[in-house]
Amino acid sequence: MSDTITQGARAKKVCLAGATGTIGQATARALATRGYEVVSFLRRRADRAAPEGARFVDFSDPAALARDGFRNERFDAVVSCMASRTGAPKDAWAIDHQAHINLLAAAKQAGVEKFVQLSAICVQKPLLEFQRAKLAFEQALIESGLTYSIVRPTAFFKSLSGQIDRVRNGKPFLIFGDGTLTACKPISDDDLGAYLAECLEDESRWNRILPIGGPGEAITPRQQGEVLFKLLNREPKFQKVPVALMDVIIGALSVLAPLSSRLADKAEFARIGRYYATESMLWLNPETGRYDAEGTPATGNDTLFDFYAAVIAGAAAPDRGDHAVF
Repeated sequence: MSDTITQGARAKKVCLAGATGTIGQATARALATRGYEVVSFLRRRADRAAPEGARFVDFSDPAALARDGFRNERFDAVVSCMASRTGAPKDAWAIDHQAHINLLAAAKQAGVEKFVQLSAICVQKPLLEFQRAKLAFEQALIESGLTYSIVRPTAFFKSLSGQIDRVRNGKPFLIFGDGTLTACKPISDDDLGAYLAECLEDESRWNRILPIGGPGEAITPRQQGEVLFKLLNREPKFQKVPVALMDVIIGALSVLAPLSSRLADKAEFARIGRYYATESMLWLNPETGRYDAEGTPATGNDTLFDFYAAVIAGAAAPDRGDHAVF
């Protein structure tokens, strides 16, 4: 699809939720480049003022979303890159589910016709609370009557960048098992932002769940480490982390979880870490029950290894947030 949209689409107004994250920022740029008027809905914080074109809203209150966000104005679409910061159950159900339910209700009241939702490919195999929360909202969106696109990306560059400094400082690259337990087709923020923006005009993406990865073949953690060592002119040095060790940690924290919400959250974080250590971020073929690299759609031009080279050359590494395993 061409990056140039019709003149009629250039006047369209889009509500963007989750605009402050790296993917949200990339999506805002992609929408603006394509001629959309972007209004960012932000959760209010005492330590920041609203940037130009942004509105502070209370996502826990549909009436406040209507009053302070949509303001009886005509919005053509909602694009949401909003997600819980930690994946802890309480946060996940508050943000990944309820905040989106409220946004959807306010959007329908405002006459919005399209809703593009950034989800995650890991919801195909939901073993964690944040995955269940995302799936619950996906179902609500599907049943809403709005034209929807549910985008489920694979791994992000930022989530695979945590060991660059570690290797640069002479430490071994950490892998689970032999480093080939999992694979992914990483996608950059800019490529994903462009894909989300294009969902508004590409009818082939309407009313569909869309798994998407970046260009090239699927990459294992071991391959990630090998390339990092090569880029840094170092001899490969790996340290294996037994998955069984994580099971012991999860078991201990699960026993202690009833004692406090803090320990319960730690147990969930450990389960999240184990999930990403043992499950591939690829399309899960429902017929075979196996992850399918060839069947995972791809988009864009940016590669993870070009990103590694840029960071090693001095480009800023992104903030990885609270989901980092390493």
